[in-house]
Amino acid sequence: MPDTDMDEKLRINIDITIAMPCSNIGADILDSTSQSVFGFGELQEEDTWWELTPEQKNAFEAVKYMNSYLREEYHSVWQLLWKKGHGSVRATVPPRKTKPNRRPDACRLHGVLTLNKVAGNFHITAGKSLHLPRGHIHLNMLFDDTPQNFSHRINRLSFGSPANGIIYPLEGDEKITSDESMLYQYFLEVVPTDVDTTFESIKTFQYSVKELARPISHSKGSHGVPGVFFKYDMAALKVQVYQERENLLQFMLRLFSIIGGIYVIISFINTIVLTAKTLLVKKPEVKKNEDSSPKYMKKNLLLTTPDLIPLDLSNQ
Repeated sequence: MPDTDMDEKLRINIDITIAMPCSNIGADILDSTSQSVFGFGELQEEDTWWELTPEQKNAFEAVKYMNSYLREEYHSVWQLLWKKGHGSVRATVPPRKTKPNRRPDACRLHGVLTLNKVAGNFHITAGKSLHLPRGHIHLNMLFDDTPQNFSHRINRLSFGSPANGIIYPLEGDEKITSDESMLYQYFLEVVPTDVDTTFESIKTFQYSVKELARPISHSKGSHGVPGVFFKYDMAALKVQVYQERENLLQFMLRLFSIIGGIYVIISFINTIVLTAKTLLVKKPEVKKNEDSSPKYMKKNLLLTTPDLIPLDLSNQ
């Protein structure tokens, strides 16, 4: 449906690690209203190390694998995700237990920014930014080109409140480069989404993304500023996700249909079993005695009439 709520604010959740010290990079955000970046909030900068510990690596790889699978198989499992309350794996990387004996070589930028619901550009480039009345500049642009490493790891990048059933494509993404002047661009289409299911009823956002990476070489005609750029735009349509429920009459009809079907199937199986038993199991045959008279009617030697003997033989 058309999105008519233009006064709504857009919240962006960020947790990104850049393979450069915090003193060498700056993060800013600009939108089409030309509002001061100070009005959006401030990201926290934390010096860290690019190489993860085994525990951190296992946690990040699990998030990376699961979200990659959900992105590829989303059209096959989307109903399960909405009904069962599953979504992107938003597990946080555990804190580092042991610190290496060297200076930090990376910077973790994390926090929440509240933006206007218009197109904007969130970027991370070399050098701290200097805010001016009509925008801002990065101090690194005033100096000669220096080696830079914009390898980055995205732990979290989402808009609005987390919602089950929504996949955030960039979470668990990692880009590693050996080029000293690399430009990464992400083009995001942010779609307002109203979720009304058994598990939750919230207003949030989901997004699709296209990405482009190219090395900066002015001598070869590839111009630009090395860094990581997230250019987002708001969709004009809103997605509404809701769960339809059957009324009581339909539920009872389906229940009785299932019970009747089970009864018919059991009766059918019972008939087949009894028929097979009758055909396969033979009745024992009873043999009849040659003398069918009862035992008490059998011949008694004492009561048997002796055979007639010739008189002349008996006299002898």
